[in-house]
Amino acid sequence: MRRYSAFAIAREALRQHSGWETAWRSPEPKAAYDVIVVGAGGHGLATAYYLAKNHGITNVAVLEKAWLGGGNTGRNTTIIRSNYLQPASAAIYEKSRSLYETLSQDLNYNVMFSPRGVMMLAQTESEKRALQRTAHANRLAQIHTEFVDAARVKEIVPIINIEGPRYPVLGGLWQPRGGTARHDAVAWGYARAASSLGVDIIQTCEVTGIDRDARGVTGVRTSKGPIACKKLCLVVAGSSGVLAEQAGFRLPVESVALQALVSEPVKPLIDCVVMANTVHGYLSQSDKGELVIGGGADGFNNYTQRGSFQHIEETVRALIETFPVISRLKMLRQWGGIVDMTGDRSPIIGKTPVPGIFINCGWGTGGFKAIPGSGWATAEMLARGEPGDMAGPFSLDRFTEGRMIDESVAAAVAH
Repeated sequence: MRRYSAFAIAREALRQHSGWETAWRSPEPKAAYDVIVVGAGGHGLATAYYLAKNHGITNVAVLEKAWLGGGNTGRNTTIIRSNYLQPASAAIYEKSRSLYETLSQDLNYNVMFSPRGVMMLAQTESEKRALQRTAHANRLAQIHTEFVDAARVKEIVPIINIEGPRYPVLGGLWQPRGGTARHDAVAWGYARAASSLGVDIIQTCEVTGIDRDARGVTGVRTSKGPIACKKLCLVVAGSSGVLAEQAGFRLPVESVALQALVSEPVKPLIDCVVMANTVHGYLSQSDKGELVIGGGADGFNNYTQRGSFQHIEETVRALIETFPVISRLKMLRQWGGIVDMTGDRSPIIGKTPVPGIFINCGWGTGGFKAIPGSGWATAEMLARGEPGDMAGPFSLDRFTEGRMIDESVAAAVAH
């Protein structure tokens, strides 16, 4: 793989940019692989990359039924934070956040990571106590967050209305090293780096069936023919339950549409991310000037990628009362992404009832921020055949053993 650099750009400028290589290969599938990862979103591509980089396993295929990064990886609001309550959650999200800080250098691809800070507002007494508790838990986990009062919130976010009208701002949980990244660039960077290490990324290759025998998985049936494998990892976000059914087991997840929208571009208004969970909305500003606005999830199970007028109205109403200055802006576009949610709002990373099949799903609204840490932990699990310390608490059997990882508050608008 040719490295990107200022010298390469200057050289190609003199050659009318005729020497650039394809970012990643598009091979035909081989007859068999050591590992097949289903899903070429951020989590699947990161898993394949760290399998090759950290463990030297390069006979890997990433299968995608549509195009690379066309699912939730390209349909989110790009927020990165690690201010979670439970130790297991804090560990994997902080690993992810720390990997994001050097991801552009590691992948030799600019993912546009911006550590602009994340503010989670406390607008009720119960929410204030919950966020103060989270701040103490983060301190024990050596994660830099702090609970700040309303005056400090106003200092960090000058455009905010801390008086209400429905819910005044009582304070906020501030993580100064949280931020955002470019969602498409994260997928493209991982794809390019994984491909350069020998991973096959095969697009428009839908998995239509999973083959198994008495000893476990033997391969998959796809729209491009059968492919054998020794290990299979399902990393398909909202469609996890569909593929699990093909393999012969069920998952404790429900799939719903999570919605977002952006405004028309305006001059810089806000230089951090603000999450207002009580009134249900969150806001940041993109490099192009659009306000990136996130809202709620549908209250019914579905597989749509559309928004709804109900959630637009609820989300915009909440943000207008929190940020009155945006009241006259027009909506530019809206979208939805299919997310799968577990009962405790924490992901599933682990083995399944079928030997040789592994699962990574259930991230709910927290999928984008977890991509590097999720890929790191899943790659370790696939290489060893057992979940490591980071993935271990998120195993599927926690639901039968009753050891939930309750993140209903930290998951923000997921609850």
